[in-house]
Amino acid sequence: MTVDRRRLLAALGAGGAAVLAGAHQAAALGGAVRRAGAGDAPSVDAWPTRARLLAHTPPNWRALRARLGSRLVLPADPGYAVYRLGFNELNDGQRPAAIARCTSPADVQACLDVARGHGIPIAARSGGHSYLGYCIPNGGLVIDLRLMAQVHVRPDGTALVGAGARLIEVYAALANAGRLLPAGSCPTVGVSGLTLGGGIGVLTRKYGLTCDRLAAAEVVTADAHLRTASPGSEPDLYWALRGGGGGNFGVVTQFTFKTAPAPGLTVFSLGFPKGSSAALIGAWQEWVAKAPFELWASCQVAGGNPSTPRLVGCYVGGETEANRLLDRLIAAAGVKPSTRSVQPKSYLDAMKYMAGCSNDTLAQCHPVSEGGKLPRESFVAVSRMLGPHPLDAGRVADLMHGRTGVSLLLDSLGGAVSQLRPDATAFPHRTSLASAQIYASATPGTKKAVTRTVDEIRDGLARLGATGAYVNYIDAGLPDWGQAYYGANLGRLKSVARHYDPDRVFAFRQNVAFA
Repeated sequence: MTVDRRRLLAALGAGGAAVLAGAHQAAALGGAVRRAGAGDAPSVDAWPTRARLLAHTPPNWRALRARLGSRLVLPADPGYAVYRLGFNELNDGQRPAAIARCTSPADVQACLDVARGHGIPIAARSGGHSYLGYCIPNGGLVIDLRLMAQVHVRPDGTALVGAGARLIEVYAALANAGRLLPAGSCPTVGVSGLTLGGGIGVLTRKYGLTCDRLAAAEVVTADAHLRTASPGSEPDLYWALRGGGGGNFGVVTQFTFKTAPAPGLTVFSLGFPKGSSAALIGAWQEWVAKAPFELWASCQVAGGNPSTPRLVGCYVGGETEANRLLDRLIAAAGVKPSTRSVQPKSYLDAMKYMAGCSNDTLAQCHPVSEGGKLPRESFVAVSRMLGPHPLDAGRVADLMHGRTGVSLLLDSLGGAVSQLRPDATAFPHRTSLASAQIYASATPGTKKAVTRTVDEIRDGLARLGATGAYVNYIDAGLPDWGQAYYGANLGRLKSVARHYDPDRVFAFRQNVAFA
């Protein structure tokens, strides 16, 4: 069985769809300036004076149209109804004032020259998977990067990746060159949002986070200057881009990644009986903490009476060793799986398996072409980050009892992730055992009740010691969100944001400058 969000949780009995590691991250590359209302902080009045003075002067869309032509999409234009949509259907009420479909850094610079200082939200969009729709700001400008999707692998193994590339495009191009990049599972997620928030994925324990592979980035900052962020150029910006979250510091237009040779992989999926969640969670935490770096595994629990657990994962190596490791887990849990699938695959086939499109062509795994029906979902999701020590498995399982329609996904960290200090990059969760995501399908009518439920589970995990959170699973109701996302790195991130965006051109509700 493949393990993409929708098919996995339908199989678990949770209904709808669910995310796996690194998929569906916050504001693919950009956040949004939001006009503050009840519950928002700070208000528009906190913006610099010169921004407020121009706040009621609309941007000169005619000037931007002169440069972009039909690639500037306004509400009355053909295609607007499709181009304005994000991945999460719950955000469909948001209507941007304009969508600029950029093909070059110069286009991005032109967008900022026209729109900044007018008091409207400005956000960049790559995959469009922002949980809260920050990449499609209501009344704002969307800097759409999806036409900038080139992937070029150099002879030395470094890869130049356009900011609008989706993961399946990246995987296919790298596989063709015999290379890999550790990243997420959803094929339509944009590489930008994933990387800028850290990039948890199915090869994380062996090869590190996606941001750990970032060698350089081309960035258009709020002053419309194109800069190169690397260890030798704009080093503070380079540090911040590796885990500091999309939308905080500028618009990345191209990434340079250090890739690795692509070996053979083994994927696995094990189903366990209802009522065995506590046993599996307890054994999994101890097992994965001691596992070789080559193993990544996700322990997933579908709420119910009782809840139902499942294990999915990927091993860098052969089927025999993968089975030996799985046998250890099963013995430790004392619960026999009801289903078990262990399959050797190539790198690309393993990524397709994790994407839920094993039996599809690459074109079928790819986002639907322009004008077609977008593959989208309607959901609420929040997160926590586990600490370095296991949680009380029985109490975690209790949190899922009776929560039909809600799923908890524990995605393993450690391994290569833990080999860097928490302040080596902006991603602070280097000692975490795993990320925890709570996910549930929702409609506009059920959103309030579903949000209350997932928040209760999130807060229950915090009481057990999982107090951090993953910025790529951005959460509007998260208490003390700046500290939860960034930990001790928050102060330095705020300083970088003030330096590169002093006028808060890229401000949005959870912009790091507001934490």
